[in-house]
Amino acid sequence: MARKEVVVEEVTHLMSNRDHIRNMGIVAHVDHGKTTLSDSLVAVAGLISRELAGAQRVLDYDPQEQARGITIKSANISLGFDYDNQRYIINMIDTPGHVDFSGHVTRAMRAVDGVIVVIDSVEQIMPQTETVIRQALKERVKPVLFINKMDRLINELKLDANGMQDRFIKIISGVNKLIDNYGPPEFKEEWRIGVEKGNVAFGTGFHKWAISYPQMQKSKISFKELYELCSKEDHTTLRAKAPIEDVILEMVVKHLPDPVHAQRYRIPVIWKGDLDSPIGKAMQECDPKGRAAFMITAIQMDEHAGEVAVGRIYSGTLRKGSELYLASTFKTEKLQNVSIYMGPDRVIVDEVPAGNIVALVGLKDIFSGETVSEGEMSPFEKIKHHSEPVVTKSVEAKNPRDLVKLIDVLQKLGKEDPTLRVEINPDTGEHLISGMGELHLEIIEYKIANERGVPITTSQPIVVYEEALQGKGPELEGKSPNKHNKFKLEVEPMEESVMKAFIDGTINDTLKGKDLIQRLVEAGLDRDQAKKVICVHRNNLFIDTSKGVQFLQEIKELLIQAFEEAVDQGPLAKEKCVGVKVLLTDAVIHVDPAHRGPAQILPALKRPIYAGMIMAGTVLMEPKQKLFINAPADYMSAIINSVQGRRGQIVDMQQEGEAIAVQAIVPVAAMFGFASDIRGASQGRAVWYYEYAGYEKLPASQQGPTIAAIRKRKGEPENPPTAKDFID
Repeated sequence: MARKEVVVEEVTHLMSNRDHIRNMGIVAHVDHGKTTLSDSLVAVAGLISRELAGAQRVLDYDPQEQARGITIKSANISLGFDYDNQRYIINMIDTPGHVDFSGHVTRAMRAVDGVIVVIDSVEQIMPQTETVIRQALKERVKPVLFINKMDRLINELKLDANGMQDRFIKIISGVNKLIDNYGPPEFKEEWRIGVEKGNVAFGTGFHKWAISYPQMQKSKISFKELYELCSKEDHTTLRAKAPIEDVILEMVVKHLPDPVHAQRYRIPVIWKGDLDSPIGKAMQECDPKGRAAFMITAIQMDEHAGEVAVGRIYSGTLRKGSELYLASTFKTEKLQNVSIYMGPDRVIVDEVPAGNIVALVGLKDIFSGETVSEGEMSPFEKIKHHSEPVVTKSVEAKNPRDLVKLIDVLQKLGKEDPTLRVEINPDTGEHLISGMGELHLEIIEYKIANERGVPITTSQPIVVYEEALQGKGPELEGKSPNKHNKFKLEVEPMEESVMKAFIDGTINDTLKGKDLIQRLVEAGLDRDQAKKVICVHRNNLFIDTSKGVQFLQEIKELLIQAFEEAVDQGPLAKEKCVGVKVLLTDAVIHVDPAHRGPAQILPALKRPIYAGMIMAGTVLMEPKQKLFINAPADYMSAIINSVQGRRGQIVDMQQEGEAIAVQAIVPVAAMFGFASDIRGASQGRAVWYYEYAGYEKLPASQQGPTIAAIRKRKGEPENPPTAKDFID
């Protein structure tokens, strides 16, 4: 029997021993060594040779990942290990570190109970390190720490033993500060990391050796000996004395929770249903005999099987033929098969019980974040991505015959990657894809043309703006074209605290009923208004404050459609609106349904919404990025000039030795072409990173030209409409 078949057989056997399961992610900033570390764990399970571990990057199996040397999407693998004369199973997810693919990290956090945070000992805690730790703590996922590339401190920075220890203390203190700030209150002390606790390890994933306090006690290797061997670059001896897998496995088994323990405190956070119900109790106990409850955290496209739903089973047992209910479509589907991922390979198994990460085939019309169960249940909390698509490109098929195929490919890519926004126009053949950054869209273009076989042409990247209100508009009346229906409404900006709750993900489009009302009130919305919300759409609210209006219920769907269309394309530049609150105060509706169809109702509501927004003072909001630059101090002046020349604001500068770290806030629109500029300004010696920093008001001097440019691009008159254009 082949080694992989042995591993699969063993893994499926171990999946029923819940105390010996660890669901774990490996997270880090880009290039800090996650996938290299993963290799050592895959090797010790016997799936690759130990000699190739560290260089093979087996979980970067995508051709683009191998070519670019970075992880682009999360990779799942289930492995069996020995620890302390007992067998354990680790369901591991290797996640991307580049900010453009941070959505994969967010979704992986829902599936795992613990993470190994990998930090480069030279670069230390970087922006994406902070982001992934915050994401983990928000989902109540417990962290342990691996400080990687320890050899660089000796061979590149020439630090002595004391200098190295100072560096480690600084990194550990930084991680503990994040745990103190963002960790669950009841676990802050328990989850803090410390050398003496054994939940911190140091080493080098590439050379496959590592050490921790417990392992130093066992192997009798001293820090001094470690330092001397590393100085001589004698990694072979270090590998023999302190193999990395022993240290990592010990940290995972001893310091990361099993699913039975983890689900008791995680389920109340990620599921807001009745915890005392049978399904609530089954999930908290990770009961394999309860009703099945499964959440999709990723969708993979398989050319033979179609859509494959990857996710976590919180209760019950899934097997071929299971009848499963989809919460979003209210449909029941039959499972065709159950599988586990072994890196690039999906292996079919007989059944998988609660507490494991699994892949399901046979579910239709699914999406990441979908709740799947045996029988109906309250859905899981929506997965909130921490950044927004801010860069857009127009995509067209080179050959008109490929138009239908292109639409199909775009829809599938949108399912695989929820951080990719796809807008399809079947009439013009033009389609818009919006992503996290230029690299994100580059990868998508490659997949369309090279993997899915549709030759395309794309536009230059353009920036995604938003439209927002500056004040409150007056009460306005809109009339239907036949003058038989009248609607009075007011438009005003949403309360700041409520908007913050939308951004944090506390409130979202999927919430309904009492849960929505309660969260809106807690966020600061007036209780009477909260009870009368009839639509939540893309961080906007539609509220019916009218009284005693006849036939209103019969046209409710049309009212919601009009509201959604209005906020999807604002009055200034047809960009999406955010933070808009529309209050319907009164209405007169014709008794005859023939006089209140879509052609009458939609303009009667949209026109006063637009007029109200213009009178309230609508402005464009532009996306910003936090920019972090590290370079020799000699180039500081040129770097600052480059940043400020792009409307960047310098918010912090730190000098450490001969290097300087600059932190700035820069508009996304000004970042195109930045790479070549910064290389020139620093003679190629600068290292830079960026992360999403939200939206801010576009400067007044930029408003007019930017609005005109967007409208021209969209085929609209360059001058935006006035309120009079919408009011009779």
